[in-house]
Amino acid sequence: MALSGKVETEIEIQAPAAKFYNIFRKQLHHIPNISTERVHGAKVHEGDWENVGSVKHWDFTIEGQKTSAKEKIEAIDDDNKSITYSLFDGEISESYKSLRGTLQVIDKENGGVVKWTFEYEKLKENISAPSPDSYLDFAAMVTKDIDAHLSKA
Repeated sequence: MALSGKVETEIEIQAPAAKFYNIFRKQLHHIPNISTERVHGAKVHEGDWENVGSVKHWDFTIEGQKTSAKEKIEAIDDDNKSITYSLFDGEISESYKSLRGTLQVIDKENGGVVKWTFEYEKLKENISAPSPDSYLDFAAMVTKDIDAHLSKA
């Protein structure tokens, strides 16, 4: 795997796209209650839950290991249901120069499609932090947990 690059995936969801996007846009603090096996806690570190520049501290399990990181909202595009986050601190800062994740939710007639893109630049080839693909898999699993929650609500 190269020192820098991009990984992406698309996940079909049953829940309406606007409802799904709203979780990330206005109800981020609910994710630890929705994806309980993967996300163990979240708190505001700087700012608030929903505005550009805000920083949150997350506790989560990835690759079977409990870890934590900070996440900062870099950009929000409500018209295209897109949010870009930068991830840093802890293992991430020890292994990556930058790690950015972008969520985009696309409307479909029934439900929608959630597209996750992670752009990364590693500090070196062999890193101790989870790989970009692991963060992509993690995002996909959380997406499925949220979709299941919204679909039964």
